[in-house]
Amino acid sequence: MTPSRARARAWAELLRISALFTVPGDALAGAAATRTAPNRGTALAMGASLCLYEAGMALNDWADRDIDAVERPRRPLPSGRITPAVALTAATGLTAAGLLCAAPAGRRALATATALAGTVWAYDLGLKNTPAGPYAMAAARSLDLLLGATATAPTPARHALPPAALLGAHTLAVTAVSRHEATGGTSKTPLAALATATTVAWAATRPPTRTRSRTRPLASAALAAAYLATAARPFAHAALNPSPHLLQRAVGGGIRAMIPLQAALAQRAGAGGAGAGLLLLVPVARRLSRKVSPT
Repeated sequence: MTPSRARARAWAELLRISALFTVPGDALAGAAATRTAPNRGTALAMGASLCLYEAGMALNDWADRDIDAVERPRRPLPSGRITPAVALTAATGLTAAGLLCAAPAGRRALATATALAGTVWAYDLGLKNTPAGPYAMAAARSLDLLLGATATAPTPARHALPPAALLGAHTLAVTAVSRHEATGGTSKTPLAALATATTVAWAATRPPTRTRSRTRPLASAALAAAYLATAARPFAHAALNPSPHLLQRAVGGGIRAMIPLQAALAQRAGAGGAGAGLLLLVPVARRLSRKVSPT
């Protein structure tokens, strides 16, 4: 492998490039909840979300560099392929870029992006290894969907709260499983994640009263089933054998399942076109995850 390709590989691993495709759907699902077609504000929210997500990935590895030196010595920082100073600089720069992207979308969008950035930094630097860690990560993902709503429409984003809660519940379950992926755990956590995914899938088929005339029950059920199929199987395998390998696969499956969940949430709000478009990202994310782990 040439030096340039080796550097590119290291950055792809640091930034979890295969998980990046789970991010744009947050903004689209948030826009759909406002019953507003995607616009310039939605695009700005996507840009902000992508930057802040990648900032979180770089900051995560900077904060975990000592732990990774023991548990995951092949990661970019402990292996020396990227220095801690460079990773921290990247996290800082990407955070600033995310806020700059959100600013033109308005004060409410910038406030939401600022809250999201603060949650990401608080999680990586202090909350990750505490009982509050999974809840902080869930809050970050919910805020990401709300960012799409506040950037897209000038009206209050209260209609985006239910889909944000569903996305947050799924994220909470995946993050709880991820806390044991390096060392192994018990069946309790993946079983709870499986129950959560089942509940979220059911809720995603229940359209808000105001949008029932615009939704297609069969399409909503199909997308919810696609989400559940992506998440449930690895969760079930991890519950039967909570080894590090199967827990890592469960986390990877849970991350990829966010795409069909976002599609189901968009369809739930009556934005079938956005939901169908998001599904095109699923094979890309799956293919990349075979080359670069999303965890």
